[in-house]
Amino acid sequence: MDRFSGRFFASAALLLSLAAAGCTSMPSISPETTGSLAAADRSEADWRKDMAVWGRRYEANPRDPEAAIRYAQALRAIGQRAQAAAVLEQAALHNGENRALLGAYGRALADNGNFPQALEVLNRAHTPDQPDWRILSVQGAVLDQMGRHQEAQQYYASALRLKPDEPSVLSNLGLSYALAKNLPQAETMLRRAAAQRGAEPKVRQNLALVVGLQGRFQEAETIARGDLSPTEAAANVAYLHQMLAEKGDGNKQKRSTSPLARSAGS
Repeated sequence: MDRFSGRFFASAALLLSLAAAGCTSMPSISPETTGSLAAADRSEADWRKDMAVWGRRYEANPRDPEAAIRYAQALRAIGQRAQAAAVLEQAALHNGENRALLGAYGRALADNGNFPQALEVLNRAHTPDQPDWRILSVQGAVLDQMGRHQEAQQYYASALRLKPDEPSVLSNLGLSYALAKNLPQAETMLRRAAAQRGAEPKVRQNLALVVGLQGRFQEAETIARGDLSPTEAAANVAYLHQMLAEKGDGNKQKRSTSPLARSAGS
């Protein structure tokens, strides 16, 4: 299984459980998809080289905001997210008005699941007279992870007023609708995101997922083929079909054995 298919499978399982059970945890939307400093096309070796260079500069002056941001960026890219947050926290103590630093720190806090503190820091990263669409989108992602989907959607709408048709924001908005179990609206947003120039493959992956969740498996497979081989796309959709079938069987079993069902049939 390649990395792309693996991400599809993980997202499918999590989003499916959300759509069926109404859970409020958050699978795919993350601060890393909305303005993160990390770049997906760089190798781990590149990031480790940056980590060494910027780590030395940070150690020489932990108050240097650029060094802290770049060092933390490299740490996050290789999976050292707790250390990245610690680096940014230290720098933020001495640069409380540096909005770029606060934005990076807020993302790092969200990476580590500290959502209330992440929101507090991100609120300081921009002001109403100088709003930042990237920060607004990250705030929406954090709120989605807290299960506050309507509030999250308001932040995405604000971000889109500043940056119309930005695919990363549209994609997060679409997933927010999916988490709120509004799959038709989720599909509309994800189609709009996928149509934008520069949309990443994960946007089409999410669109295929939402289409498949509505039972249109052939169409989902066609969408997935834009980034996967026919075999991989078919495997993804078959997996989603199986997950939906198993969820349906489980729901039937649950209804047949619940006290309410027995009472209704007596």
